[in-house]
Amino acid sequence: MTVLVTSAAEAAALDAATMAAGTPSRELMRRAGTAASAEIVRLLGERARAGVRVLAGGGNNGGDGWVVAEDLARRGIPVAAVEIAEARTDDAKAARAGAAPALARAKAPADGAAIVDALLGTGSSGAPSGTIGAGVEAIARARAAGAYVISLDLPSGLNATTGAHAGAVVADATLTFGSAKRGQLISRASCGRIAVLDIGLLPPDSETQLPELLTAGDVYPQIPTIPARAHKGTRKKVAIVGGSEGMAGAVLLAAQAAFRSGVGLLRLCVAEGSVSAVHGAAPAALVTEWQPDSEFDDSNTAWADAVVIGPGLGKTARGTRFAEHVFRGSAKLLVVDADGLNIFARDASSLVELLDGRPSVLTPHPAELGRLLERDAGEIDAARFEVALEAARFFGAVVLLKGTPTVIAAPDGEIRVSAAGTPALATGGSGDVLAGMIGTLLAQTGDPFSSACVAAWIHGRAAELATGERNSRGTTLDDVLRMLPDAWQPVKETLAPGVLAELPAIR
Repeated sequence: MTVLVTSAAEAAALDAATMAAGTPSRELMRRAGTAASAEIVRLLGERARAGVRVLAGGGNNGGDGWVVAEDLARRGIPVAAVEIAEARTDDAKAARAGAAPALARAKAPADGAAIVDALLGTGSSGAPSGTIGAGVEAIARARAAGAYVISLDLPSGLNATTGAHAGAVVADATLTFGSAKRGQLISRASCGRIAVLDIGLLPPDSETQLPELLTAGDVYPQIPTIPARAHKGTRKKVAIVGGSEGMAGAVLLAAQAAFRSGVGLLRLCVAEGSVSAVHGAAPAALVTEWQPDSEFDDSNTAWADAVVIGPGLGKTARGTRFAEHVFRGSAKLLVVDADGLNIFARDASSLVELLDGRPSVLTPHPAELGRLLERDAGEIDAARFEVALEAARFFGAVVLLKGTPTVIAAPDGEIRVSAAGTPALATGGSGDVLAGMIGTLLAQTGDPFSSACVAAWIHGRAAELATGERNSRGTTLDDVLRMLPDAWQPVKETLAPGVLAELPAIR
C-alpha cells in the first residue's frame, strides 16, 4: 500500500477529506487509538506486564491517548492516564469520558512502566511550554531512568513539517497515523523506531501529487533480473568519467559499486595521472585516459549504455572541457554527480542546454544544488521537497537530492522519498558509490526515475546492514560496499496487521 509523506497541513487535509466523505472525527480518533494500542502491546512484549502510563494533552492528540489508555485497560494491561492539560476539544473530552470506566478498573502500572506521549500532535509548533513543557520534562526523566517512551503521531514538540525539535520529546518509538510526516524523516533521532499505522484515510484526489515513501515492497519488484543466459553485453555497459590527478579514489568507489550492482562492462575514463592507479585497483574495468580536445571522438562514451559524469572530475579547465565534450557527444543516458554538477555553478542554464532533454539523473547534495541555482544550501535543505521538484522541472531531468531524507523528483511531478540508511553514509565517497549504482540500473532499465529510487533505497539498505545494531561510528564505505550483494537480495516485508510501514531507529 502507498505510504504518503506529508507536511502538517497535508496531513490535516487528508483527515479533513476523509471526514468530509463521511467518517466522523471521533471514529478517526478511535481508529488511531486502538491501532496504536495494538502496536504498543506488540512493541512492548513482556515489558507490557509492568504497565503503561499515558500522558495526555488537551487537544486531539490527548484524545488519542485516552483511547489508547482505554483499549490497553480492556486488554488487561496495567495502565494509568495522567491529564497534563485539561481536555479542550469535544473529541478529547468524549474520549476521556469514555475511558473513565475501564481506567477505574485497571491495575496500576509499576515503577518503570512504559510512557505514552500524547501531549501534542501535528498541529503544534514551537518549543513546549507551561504544563505541556513540564510533561515533556517528566517524560525525559522517566526515559533517563529506563522507561520506554512511545509517542503518538510524533514526539511532542517536534514540528511535523520542518523537523524542528527544540525542547521536544525524544522517543524510543513513534506511532504515526495514516502517513509519514516530513519532520519525522528529517529528525529521525527524536523519533526512534517509526511505525506508520493505517487508520483508513482516503487517498488524495487525482489532482494532488504527494511524495511517497519508498519501501522494500516498492523497490524489489523494480530491480531488473539477471537472466540465466546473461552475458556481459546483456548486463549492459557503463562509462564513468572523472578521476583527475589525486582523485582516482572517487572513480574507484563508483566502479566498485557498479560491479556490485551487476554491471556487465565498465569503462573508466580518467586523467592521465590516474590511469596506472585505476588499472591496478580495478582490473575488471577498461581504463582510458581523457582525450585531448583536438582528438576527442566520442568513442569511449558512445560505447556505453549509460555514462556517469563527475566522480573525482575536479574543476580544472582540462577536466571541464573534457566533460563538456562528453555532454555534447552521443551518450544516451546520463548520471551527473559531484563535479559534473559543480563545473556549472552559477551557470545552470548551460547544463540544461547540454542535457538537451536526454534521460538523466542529477544527484546533488544541498550545497551543490545551491551552487547551481545560486541559492543558500540551508534554504534548499529546509525546503528539500519543494526544491527537488522545482529543480527537476528546471533541468528536465530526475533530481535525487541527497540528505535526510533523500528526495527523488521527476519533471512530471512524481516524488519519492528514501528514508533508508544510517549516518555511515555521511562520509566522503558515499555519493560516488550511489552514482555507480544509479549508472548500472539506468543502463539496464533506461528508466531514470526508477533507477534513482531503487539505487537510493538499496544504498541506504546496505548501510543499515553494515551498521547492524551498533551505532555508525567505525562503519566505513568498504563495509557498505561489502553489504551491497545482500542488500540487492529481495526480502519479504513482514508487517504487523494495520502497519503500513516501519523505519528502524537511527543509532
